[in-house]
Order: sequence, then C-alpha cells, then structure tokens
Amino acid sequence: MKVSTPRTPGPSAAGSPTLSRRLQRGDLLAEACPSRDVLKHVTSRWGVLVLMVLETRMHRFAELRRAIGGVSERMLAQTLQWLEGDGLVQRIAHDVVPPHVEYRLTPLGREAATRVRGLADWIETNLPKVMAARSRRFTSA
Repeated sequence: MKVSTPRTPGPSAAGSPTLSRRLQRGDLLAEACPSRDVLKHVTSRWGVLVLMVLETRMHRFAELRRAIGGVSERMLAQTLQWLEGDGLVQRIAHDVVPPHVEYRLTPLGREAATRVRGLADWIETNLPKVMAARSRRFTSA
C-alpha cells in the first residue's frame, strides 16, 4: 500500500526515483494510489469549505450547515465522515441529552486548511479574470 510521506531526495543511478522512494511518497498520477481519495476529500467543493469554516473554531453540525451556504445535510455529513476518516477532522460527541456533537480540525486538518485557504484566496483574487475569460469564450462562440 502506498502511503504519502515527505519526499526524500536522491534518484537512482538511472536518474529516476527508486521504487521504494516512490512507494513511500505515493503517486497521485497513478490510478490506484490512495492519495487520490485524500485529494478528492480535501479538494471537493464541500471539503474545502468545511476546512475553511473549521479553521476559525470548533462548530456544531447545524452551525457548519448554516455557515456553508447550499450544502445539504447529507453532503455535509458525508464530507465530515470523509475528513474524519482521513484524520483531518475530529468529531466530539458529548454524552448529554439531547445529543451534542462538535467538530474541530486536527493538527493535520489545520495544515490542510491552510493549504486550501491559499487556493481559495487565489480563486477569489483572480475571479474577475476568470469571469472575463468565461465571458470572452461565450461571446465568441
């Protein structure tokens, strides 16, 4: 099983990384690489938004749903399960009636949130250029 770990330098004598080094890091371009599931979870529309909202503080499910416009209860629950399974989100269930569940980022989740926040910031900054490109595409067609 391939596991993503920090890349260690040093190609083999032929100039390409050794098999053991490739297996240590994972290979997102390989069809069967488990890194792809993590990529899908972290970079999905709802995954990015959940990470960004939880970056600010711990939230209850209903708070998350209100903060993320347009997400269905089902998609939010599924996204939280994926991110929890990947070790990015911690689910804290308090033993009270009615049930009280909170979600917060793990240290790994905080690191991922910082990365996707950079992507989100880039999108917001460049949105006028993207919209102009879209407009040119549809007016010339």
